[in-house]
Amino acid sequence: MAQPRLTDFFARRRPGPRAAPPRAKPAWRTPSPAKPAPPTPARTPGGSRKRARPPAEPTRDHPAPPARRRLRLPADTVSSPSALAAPGSPEEATLSAGQLPCLAAQEDKASSKVTLSELKSCLQRARELGARAQELKASAQRKDAGEPRVLEDQGQPAGPCGQKAPAYQRFHALAQPGPPGLVLPYKYQVLAEMFRSMDTIVGMLYNRSETATFAKVKQGVQDMMRKRFEERNVGQIRTVYPASYRFRQERDVPTFKDGVKRSDYQLTIEPLLDQEAGSTAAQLTASHLLRRRQVFGQNLVERVREHHRAFLASLSPPMVVPEDQLTRWHPHFNVDEVPDIEPAELPQPPTTEKLATAQEVLARARSLMSPRMEKALSDLALRTAKSGSPGSPGPAPPAAPPAAPPAALKGVSQDLLERVRRKQAQKQLAQMTRQPEQERRLQRLERLPELARVLRGIFVSERKPALTMEVACARMAGSYRAALSPGEMEKHVQLLSELLPDWLSLHRVRADTYVKLDKAADLAGVLARLAHLARAEAAL
Repeated sequence: MAQPRLTDFFARRRPGPRAAPPRAKPAWRTPSPAKPAPPTPARTPGGSRKRARPPAEPTRDHPAPPARRRLRLPADTVSSPSALAAPGSPEEATLSAGQLPCLAAQEDKASSKVTLSELKSCLQRARELGARAQELKASAQRKDAGEPRVLEDQGQPAGPCGQKAPAYQRFHALAQPGPPGLVLPYKYQVLAEMFRSMDTIVGMLYNRSETATFAKVKQGVQDMMRKRFEERNVGQIRTVYPASYRFRQERDVPTFKDGVKRSDYQLTIEPLLDQEAGSTAAQLTASHLLRRRQVFGQNLVERVREHHRAFLASLSPPMVVPEDQLTRWHPHFNVDEVPDIEPAELPQPPTTEKLATAQEVLARARSLMSPRMEKALSDLALRTAKSGSPGSPGPAPPAAPPAAPPAALKGVSQDLLERVRRKQAQKQLAQMTRQPEQERRLQRLERLPELARVLRGIFVSERKPALTMEVACARMAGSYRAALSPGEMEKHVQLLSELLPDWLSLHRVRADTYVKLDKAADLAGVLARLAHLARAEAAL
């Protein structure tokens, strides 16, 4: 309710035709930044300084504005000039009521855009999943149809043609621990492990008088090795060790599987044993298994030796190494690239003769022909063979010219090249025929120069003329860059005293051995002598 003013009292007391209504107190509002202030009326030159009369009180025709403030939209969403209407006016109410459908339409349009993008991504994902399902289905069908696949356990790639094998298979020989020797390729080692597993399972079945079939052996080997085992691997085992098993195709073998009938032919495996005189039933004991495993490993090594001999014969100049002196392969001989073992043929189930083509029908009907017709057909075949026979052989092709030297060696004397090649061949031959003891001695000789420097530093820091062997070896093992045990370090000290007795000497006093070193000697000369001795012994 508006507060009455003092001037209203005089207006009511003044006589007149009609009393003016009381003025209402104007509501002061803080100007909003989103909407400009309402325009003030321009002052006329003849106007008075009185304040403008407030509007009349609301009536029924003009209801008062609601006491609760309406929600106003930000300025960036209002594009109509009518948005600048004063708050609480009818224009503002009309604007807010008219903008609601537009805003709802904009929100529906944005949501429809999001839904369309989501539908497109879901459709693309569904297409990818469908293509993936078709690929898996096709691969399963190829697997069921029995397409030839390359086994991963044989060291060959299982991917597309031309893809290289994994590095752990291609460089398996280089990663073997210990000194170099007659290392087998990775695929040969896998085959040897397959033979060991197969021999174990066949021996168990044979010792309890049970027929060993390929189905039983296959399941057992795959459970032991976690690798695929197929008839191809059995054929390779037969190629390497022909006298290991006897293979036959038999039927009426009791099987406890629903997929195999009793009347079907099955591949049976029987071990071949050397029965002693007077023994009725031989058993496949652990000693037999160990002996057969050793024979199989020796046969694998012999196959690699054959490829190694062919490689040595292809060198320039050719090399010949006695087999009893060969202790390692040639440095340039890639062991892991040895070709696979060709599988031997296994007995196949007998096939019943069925006439399926016209050619087979004609071959069967030939026995029903008359002798004259058969003779005429044979004469025609002879005349056709004579007319198609080749003429006299031509002259032999000329021999291939010798290989030209590479461009980098152009102008170098051939005698010098031959001497270098012979020297290199002698060095490689010495490496291939070196014994393991000589190899270990050469490794110690290579470590001696650095160990001599370390030992002299220990004597200088200790400031003693002699040290016990235990103390010297412990200090050297702690200062050397490689991990060597004190026992191995003692062998190096003994070799050092053997090669340079004037520089390092060992003295046995009661239960201890003392090491005495000449600290006044020139260390550079000592290192040069050790390097010369190492080169001389490596050239032998």
